[in-house]
Amino acid sequence: MSDIGDWFRSIPFVTRYWFAASIAVPLVGKVGLIDFRNLILAPDLFFSKFHLWRPITATLYFPVTPNTGFLYLVNLYFLYHYSTRLETGAFDGRPADYVFMLIFNWICIVITGLLMNMQLLMIPLIMSVLYVWAQFNKDVIVSFWFGTRFKAHYLPWVILGFNFIIGGSFVNELTGNLVGHLYFFLMFKYPMDLGGRAFLSTPEFLYRLLPNRRGGVSGFGAPPSRRPPAQDPAGGGGGRHNWGQGMRLGDE
Repeated sequence: MSDIGDWFRSIPFVTRYWFAASIAVPLVGKVGLIDFRNLILAPDLFFSKFHLWRPITATLYFPVTPNTGFLYLVNLYFLYHYSTRLETGAFDGRPADYVFMLIFNWICIVITGLLMNMQLLMIPLIMSVLYVWAQFNKDVIVSFWFGTRFKAHYLPWVILGFNFIIGGSFVNELTGNLVGHLYFFLMFKYPMDLGGRAFLSTPEFLYRLLPNRRGGVSGFGAPPSRRPPAQDPAGGGGGRHNWGQGMRLGDE
């Protein structure tokens, strides 16, 4: 148990609590401590009954059944893996900026969910984070199942197809990809590459709550100065990334 505790404490701060909540809330719904129908988004109840907690619980809840358990575990892995990489890479030492990205993506996803009558928002938020990571590391070579290898730029779309095969839908993944693209474009691409106006900036109160720090763990990706980096700076020129230090999805 001490090994599990040490591993959990080693997860970066924001990812740690997001990861833990994404296990706890589905577990609460699974064992019946709270009726799962009170955890989903349900736009009609949000607007008519003012169930204001639903956008939060719908982002953390996923129905775990024999048919959905594998999809849940895969996306839980994506959450841990890519949120950790992003928090200790491009957002290293800048927790306020990372939390702002999550809040912006979450708000966009909630609005989309309310308009499209989506009940579960876990996958879209995870995919939005994965998409941003892929943009910071677009030329890094990643390995997927069955020995397939391609640039990280294509990873969100490969996973969209993968989840469609095992889950039968692509709306959640597509929503996450589009929201991740919107954040990256407004925060980096448009003001830095195209010389446009900066539409997004982290609110000052988040910097007061989560001040910048130095000496974090070096991860993958770095925020662009004028244009997003072409490859993983931690790996050097032409470096390769195999699902986290040479591991493929599903390996221990």
